[in-house]
Amino acid sequence: MALLQISEPGQSPQPHQRKHAVGIDLGTTNSLVATVRSGMAEVLADEQGRELLPSVAHYTKEGVSCVGHEAVEHNVSDPLNTLSSVKRLLGRGLADVKTFGGQLPYEFASDDGGMPKINTAYGLISPIQVSAEILRKLAGRAEIAFDNMLDGAVITVPAYFDEAQRQATKDAATLAGIKVLRLLNEPTAAAIAYGLDEIETEAGDQERIIAIYDLGGGTFDISILRLSKGVFEVLATGGDSALGGDDFDHAIADWLRQEMALSNDLNPIEQRILLETAKFAKEELTESEQVEIEVLDWQGTLTRELMYSLIDGLIDKTLRACKRSMRDAGVQQSQISNVILVGGSTRTPRVASKVAELFGKQPLCSLDPDQVVAMGAALQAEVLVGNKSGDEMLLLDVIPLSLGIETMGGLIEKIIHRNTTIPVAKAQEFTTFKDGQTAMAIHVLQGERELASDCRSLARFELRGIPPMVAGAAKIRVAYQVDADGLLSVSAKEITSNVESRIEVKPSYGLGEEDITSMLHDSFSHARDDMQVRALREQQVEADRMIEDLLAALEKDGAALLDDNERQCLKVAIHELTELRGNTIEHRVLARQIESVAKASEEFAARRMDASIKTALAGHTLEEIEKG
Repeated sequence: MALLQISEPGQSPQPHQRKHAVGIDLGTTNSLVATVRSGMAEVLADEQGRELLPSVAHYTKEGVSCVGHEAVEHNVSDPLNTLSSVKRLLGRGLADVKTFGGQLPYEFASDDGGMPKINTAYGLISPIQVSAEILRKLAGRAEIAFDNMLDGAVITVPAYFDEAQRQATKDAATLAGIKVLRLLNEPTAAAIAYGLDEIETEAGDQERIIAIYDLGGGTFDISILRLSKGVFEVLATGGDSALGGDDFDHAIADWLRQEMALSNDLNPIEQRILLETAKFAKEELTESEQVEIEVLDWQGTLTRELMYSLIDGLIDKTLRACKRSMRDAGVQQSQISNVILVGGSTRTPRVASKVAELFGKQPLCSLDPDQVVAMGAALQAEVLVGNKSGDEMLLLDVIPLSLGIETMGGLIEKIIHRNTTIPVAKAQEFTTFKDGQTAMAIHVLQGERELASDCRSLARFELRGIPPMVAGAAKIRVAYQVDADGLLSVSAKEITSNVESRIEVKPSYGLGEEDITSMLHDSFSHARDDMQVRALREQQVEADRMIEDLLAALEKDGAALLDDNERQCLKVAIHELTELRGNTIEHRVLARQIESVAKASEEFAARRMDASIKTALAGHTLEEIEKG
């Protein structure tokens, strides 16, 4: 009798069929790789037993000489060729780098796509290439541990990463030869790492609201999640993709520069020495009340309280983001059941105490804040690669910023709103503006403001081959689809002819000057002005349409259907509307003028309709008309 081998649902029945997957936390300061063994997530160490891999790569004329701990040794001796904190540069443009690039001792250049590149001994290197080297090193560590090739990886990204930053991360993984199973938001990964048992057992079957406070080396995220019966639902997310522990270092380094009476114009070696000293002092003050500093022939003391005065403003920025996210999620402080601390920068005691004060409860920190994200990603990778059933857990992430399309008048029509659960697909119908229009330009935008010029441009493409029709007759269905990684694809289709065009949005890496946080801040502070501007633009579009239609009608039928006096009155009304459209800033005034011109042209429109019907019926008998 043959034996039938059985296995748990979703798991491989034979050991050799098990696939090798990992979770990777690609960090600003340090990166990690983790996997699942015997049902438990664990971080993989290198040959020396070191779990953290510094996110640093060193370049020579021949290329990459080393990555990680070995590269850190070149920080001071060769700062221009030792590249660190590049996660802050992913998905950003040269203009953005200039706003904070002065803190980094590099020489920046740009390619045609706007992506910043760093001038090294090997040549121009992009942040994607550096990130790929770090990912390749982590993948190599995993393959040594498995003694086999990787089948895939879940790579974590800050929840506040936008389209360009997510795509840049995915590009880096592709360059490193890694199959990306999913891009997972870091706060969600942390919640997975803490697991259903630790969080849910306290509440039984009741749902719980969890706040994930994630302060890393270069980014800050706050996410509000609802956990109920295995479903992780992200209610709201916020943060700053250019704020983290690196900024603590820069604040301390700036204090050192002032104490040492140095100028702002430091050479790269001096910059690096001050930053390394500041980082050392910050870490020492995690355990001590004060630290003695000796740097560049200067000696002094930095106390914990003095450091707090230097970084409190930065911590307060994170707390304001927390309050905004709670408002977005529609929850009160008292409804938050647990607060989870993530990221190495939360080791600073001041951060933990201020977070506890804001939420009114001590945060969970039983897992290493440096490792928790990689561990959660590994657990998710185990499900996605097929080694474990995912039935007991469902992840519902959200997009951080609204996605829309530019319409007439330079307005943005939002199709998918921020904090919408992903994956998601939504569509909306639009039409043509001019008679005989055979093409339409589609401008894909991201942001919260009402004008396209105030939002971020993601992509442009054209829908061609639209059958020529009168204005407004064509029906163009524009569909937006966001996948589980938060990446967008857009399609446009003319319904009657089935003409279609589509694009997978692969944004240029050049961001505008303002990052996502300021975009949201602007949407709040300019909300009233934006509403008024939008209302005015809408009326201006309506005025343009009316003026164009009336002028065309007068040209075609004015002489035949109107006497000289009637034509002159209508021309005066059109002229007044044209003047007002260009000069008024009051949408209500313009709306009243449009209504006035519409009434003045009613008789002309009626005569044109009658003439059109007579022309259509000419030469036909009543019997022919009744028969159809």
